[in-house]
Amino acid sequence: MASGIIDSAIFRDMFGTAAMRAVFSDENMLQKHLEVEVALARVQARLGIIPQTAADDIAAGASDAKMLDLVEMKREAEIVGYPILPLVHQIGHLCRDGAGQYAHWGATTQDIQDTGTVLQLREAFDLIEADLAALGEILAELSVRHRDTVMAGRTHLQHALPVTFGYKTAVWLSSIDRHRERLAELRKRVLVGQFAGAAGTLASLGDRGLEVSDALMDELGLGRPSMPWHVARDGVAEAICFLGLVTGTLGKIATDVMLMMATETQEAFEPFVKGRGGSSTMPQKRNPISCELIIAAGKVVRQHAALGLDAMVTDFERATGPWHVEWVVVPEAFVLTAGALNQARFMLSGLEVNADRMRRNLDMTSGLIVAEAVMMGLAPTLGRQTAHDVVYDACRKASQGGLSLLDALRATPEVADKLPDSELVRLTDPAGYLGEAPRMVDRFLAGRSKPS
Repeated sequence: MASGIIDSAIFRDMFGTAAMRAVFSDENMLQKHLEVEVALARVQARLGIIPQTAADDIAAGASDAKMLDLVEMKREAEIVGYPILPLVHQIGHLCRDGAGQYAHWGATTQDIQDTGTVLQLREAFDLIEADLAALGEILAELSVRHRDTVMAGRTHLQHALPVTFGYKTAVWLSSIDRHRERLAELRKRVLVGQFAGAAGTLASLGDRGLEVSDALMDELGLGRPSMPWHVARDGVAEAICFLGLVTGTLGKIATDVMLMMATETQEAFEPFVKGRGGSSTMPQKRNPISCELIIAAGKVVRQHAALGLDAMVTDFERATGPWHVEWVVVPEAFVLTAGALNQARFMLSGLEVNADRMRRNLDMTSGLIVAEAVMMGLAPTLGRQTAHDVVYDACRKASQGGLSLLDALRATPEVADKLPDSELVRLTDPAGYLGEAPRMVDRFLAGRSKPS
């Protein structure tokens, strides 16, 4: 029985996805280690370092992780402390005529394990990219549909100025697009293999070490390392920090939606599924379940990002413990991020937007939200500071007397004498004070680049 949230039979699909769990499963991890060992044998055979027949036998006998004895692997790994030596032993058993003695030629444990991890990261990045792309399309559609859906913009949880819901979703989308750009850029830094030998010098291969390393990376389709990175872990840390950024954005989106779902607000709701978000005791409840899961998962991922940074602090040419931290945080961070992205896609693809309630909430202050518009309308004749003071007093009268801002302004001689009533009506209409918000949405959507 699983004891962790990402593998729990109950919680795993709330906090993760089957596809990402498969990437970081024991089976796929060992499969990637075998792929590295087989690729190493192939390139070394091509270069005349080991016999071609040995490479052929290694490829034939040790290409499928299903052939491995996981019980024995576990037993020996617990003794050795790492899974690679047990893997090499099993390769030897799986290969005929002693071909297995040529496996792992000139390599060290961390070469195989790090390069295998990078192969897993490549698969994981593809899943993250697909989710980000899908989420981007969902948000773009919402931005178009609600370009002119007027609502209250809020600062410090107070009404500030009118915005549109399409403007809000376009702001969310701009972050998602930047994450796609970041992912495209970090691939070349992170998807770099490792082959450097015991202390990183490739001494075991004499003057053929760099030749083997370059050929191995080409065989695996990975970048060539500029220098060994056994103890230079910035690439792995960058990958985890990237996930922290992604889940930070998802957390911001989830927080907005969660607040809009509040009983007092009721401007948007997660998709309705019978029983979803229900309470064991309060039948009326419709809780923001996806939002809560996104926020929780993101908090853990961002703590893992800190651990990834901590794992960069290594000693000499081979660390005595920080490397093991990555074994914990990399799979968990990716699975939790995939889960958060999955929840976000579900939530936003079926988001229920209550435009009528947005308008009612916008009007709840009886025009005070557009006080700036009136101030700017009076400024050319009264001066900005005088206009500010006059409108400030009118706002106070409106609040204390239960008036609309329009009626309070009509009762203010300094205003009524300067502006015709039709102009006051126009200035106090929230829909008329959106600034460039709709055009910002248009320009942004028209100019969006979609990273490949």
